[in-house]
Amino acid sequence: MELESIRGCLENKTILVTGATGLLGMVFVEKILRVQPNMKKLYLLIRASDAKSATHRMHNEITRKELFRNLRKKWGANFDSFILEKVVALPGDITYTSLLGANEIRLRDQLCNEIQIILNSAATLNFDERYDVALDVNTFGVLNVLSFAKMCLRLEILVHISTAYVCGEKAGLIVEDFSLMDELVKRSTKSDLAIVEKTVADKILKELKAQDTSEKFITKRMKDLGTTRAKLYGWPNTYVFTKAMAEVYLEHSKGSVPITIIRPTVVTSTYKEPFPGWIQGLRTVDSVISGYWRGNLTCLPMDPTSVLDMIPVDMLVNSIITAIVMNGNKSSGIIYHVGTSLRNPINMSEMMNFLFQYCTTNPLLHKDGSPIKIDRLKMFKTMDTFRFYMQIRFMLPLEVVKLLNKEFDQYFRDVYVSHNRKLTSVMRLAELYEPYLLFKAIFDDTNSEELRRMASKKYTDAEIFNFDPKCINWEDYVMRTHIPGLWKNVMTKKSHSRL
Repeated sequence: MELESIRGCLENKTILVTGATGLLGMVFVEKILRVQPNMKKLYLLIRASDAKSATHRMHNEITRKELFRNLRKKWGANFDSFILEKVVALPGDITYTSLLGANEIRLRDQLCNEIQIILNSAATLNFDERYDVALDVNTFGVLNVLSFAKMCLRLEILVHISTAYVCGEKAGLIVEDFSLMDELVKRSTKSDLAIVEKTVADKILKELKAQDTSEKFITKRMKDLGTTRAKLYGWPNTYVFTKAMAEVYLEHSKGSVPITIIRPTVVTSTYKEPFPGWIQGLRTVDSVISGYWRGNLTCLPMDPTSVLDMIPVDMLVNSIITAIVMNGNKSSGIIYHVGTSLRNPINMSEMMNFLFQYCTTNPLLHKDGSPIKIDRLKMFKTMDTFRFYMQIRFMLPLEVVKLLNKEFDQYFRDVYVSHNRKLTSVMRLAELYEPYLLFKAIFDDTNSEELRRMASKKYTDAEIFNFDPKCINWEDYVMRTHIPGLWKNVMTKKSHSRL
């Protein structure tokens, strides 16, 4: 065993991962298996009715992904047996009080005697998720993980993945502590805020169901409720509000559990490992890239000088593994911002310049084979000026088309439906992402920088777990790694367009 290596510290360890089917959890699983095949056991909590279904999901949604191609090549014909020996899919859900369900007491006791490390990366990432769902997963799900952690007799550390944007819409330098949530702490002290909010959500949901309304209406009403309640307390959306409440709960309920909180910024495709550009799903910045590249997005409320804080997912995973090794068995919790805005910033204007260059050089095609032509994105520094422009440029002409439809027996119906759909999509995206497109804060990463420095002095293999933001060349990463990776791994699966 290598005593002075990060890999050596992971040898013979038993790890529980929640959210393993998500981007971050999956990259974490692949990295652990690749760098330390001698870890003892990797338990993955997967939503499923039984062990067979959980194992099926593990194979189909995790280990058979392209992400594991290097690991698959390394083990060859023995890959499946290696996975079966090292990885166990646990049927369960963080919304369950015991994670595993009421009938799995024997299994729970076994796990509590084995697990040494817990990574909680499970979350619903939708900004406008149903309030009841977001509370159950992002807030109370975290409490369930904490309760389970308190039963683990050999636990060395619980790492919780939060988000840097729990700061809400605060401006300036955001530090790595709980001070930005002082108001939530005060409210939680006076009354159990999360319980109050869950009571509100449950009451509204019960009333809606009693009215025998459609599921579609219920979903919309519960989404609107989440946004309203978040803004009431000063947060821009349901996602960051429920994540903020989870952090407050962790801080006040952790007891003796050694907890580390990781706050990543916008997570993007892999920088280098296991190969550049791997990603799954359209994430925040990718929705903008996709819409712009397809010619559907021509303007946004976006401050050209605002910093777009992105962190490649493999660098985030490296920071998590380093934090696990450096903070194991330490009673005092610590928070890490993992991002790039302080030490290697890229602003919105630079990002859009790279995007314009790439998309004009590599245009997507219309169904008739002609290239989709795009212009530079129009940026508006305030939401009011953006809305005014949209009103004059798009909404009023659309109203004219609507009137013509009535006069000419719905002759322009297809034109109206198509343009109305695009307009609705753009307005929804603008309203959801406004707080981040006009973001005025920089994330301090003093703790993360110290983690890097201490790891490089203590461990001989610290470079294998590099997460220094200064090493990123943004032009090269955006144009030669991220956008091509987004096209290959996500967009080609959702479109019939061709490069």
